[in-house]
Amino acid sequence: MQRFVISGGNELNGDITLQGAKNSALPILSASVLVRGSSVLSNCPDLTDIYAAARILTHLGCKVHRTGQNTVIVDNPGVSLTYIPDKLMREMRSSITFLGPVLGECSECRLCLPGGCQLGPRPIDIHLDALRQMGVTVCEDHGGIYCKAEEGVKGAKIVLPFPSVGATENIIMAAVKADGDTEIKNAAREPEIVDLASYLNKCGAKIHGAGESTISISGVKTLNSCEYSVMPDRIAAATYMSAALITGGKLRITGTDGLDIESFAVFFGQMGCSVYVYDNSIYVKAKKRINAIKSIKTLPYPGFPTDMQAIVMAPLSIADGTSIIEENIFESRYKHVDALNRMGADIKVYGKVAVVHGVNTLYGADIEATDLRGGAAMVIAALAAEGTTEISEVQHIDRGYESFDKFLHAAGADIVRKS
Repeated sequence: MQRFVISGGNELNGDITLQGAKNSALPILSASVLVRGSSVLSNCPDLTDIYAAARILTHLGCKVHRTGQNTVIVDNPGVSLTYIPDKLMREMRSSITFLGPVLGECSECRLCLPGGCQLGPRPIDIHLDALRQMGVTVCEDHGGIYCKAEEGVKGAKIVLPFPSVGATENIIMAAVKADGDTEIKNAAREPEIVDLASYLNKCGAKIHGAGESTISISGVKTLNSCEYSVMPDRIAAATYMSAALITGGKLRITGTDGLDIESFAVFFGQMGCSVYVYDNSIYVKAKKRINAIKSIKTLPYPGFPTDMQAIVMAPLSIADGTSIIEENIFESRYKHVDALNRMGADIKVYGKVAVVHGVNTLYGADIEATDLRGGAAMVIAALAAEGTTEISEVQHIDRGYESFDKFLHAAGADIVRKS
């Protein structure tokens, strides 16, 4: 297994080119099941989760290959299987987004619950209840799920009890070739939802209202080949912003979408960062000391992203004052706290609330990445810690960050990947 060895204390300075969005590329790859012919996806990040999605597509009968640095081509001659084996499903949590498109393409799908980071229960009841309203019979047995639409998937009016990103994605993908019209109320509004809809519309789908709380889909018979560029990864941008903040550095992050950054740039301003947002880049200049934030609550978009909770906790651990973080999306998203406390942080967790008392200094330690964003938080903390930190189980980090150690090293970090 590989690990990161990081000697802290170096300011980050320079330029970093942002990767394509993992949380957008994965559902778009799933949606390519619906598209007969070739989907040429540029700005598709080079991540282990992307390769896991490619293995599922290959199993289903597609041909997938990467050309150049960041282009993935999916050649779909027609899906030949409707069953996804447990081994492939358990490689990542986003594998559940294959349910909607396989069902929409073939009127049936059999799979198991997904794997990936263990962030507590992520029930798919919302997904399944919506599919039932679309004429789908759902059978659940010992972790296996079998869905079948005897007369094909039907359009329906669906009101989600919670704006679930995964459920919204699965409904959209099941609905684009359904018989009739579908309306989703209380839909997730994340930019990644907009990106998925834009890809499908470019292929010939009829989706309106993506990015708003009500989405309308009119079913079509076929979807056609297209070329599409995946949106930039706003969570990766926030990660590099936190790395600059905690080291007192200056970074220019290129390849961004300014509008997607603005929703959380204000928090970095409150922590003492000067953030300049341009059309295709952001410039971050940190102060010597970090300010605490009185209250952060993770909420569905346009609220504070749950994926950023761990990422901002790292710099807040050495901020002046006390910060309160409330996690409202996942039950088990504080697993990184133990590692940060081993490094000298003073963080106490009370249910879904974490109280972060800023300390003067963090110290190097031997720690283990527990999940994707928690692992990134440990790397950020290590960049500012005294001494050397060794982080094992970095395969979690590789699921969502392309060449993370190389980009940080190029900006001045003392970070080495070792086996």
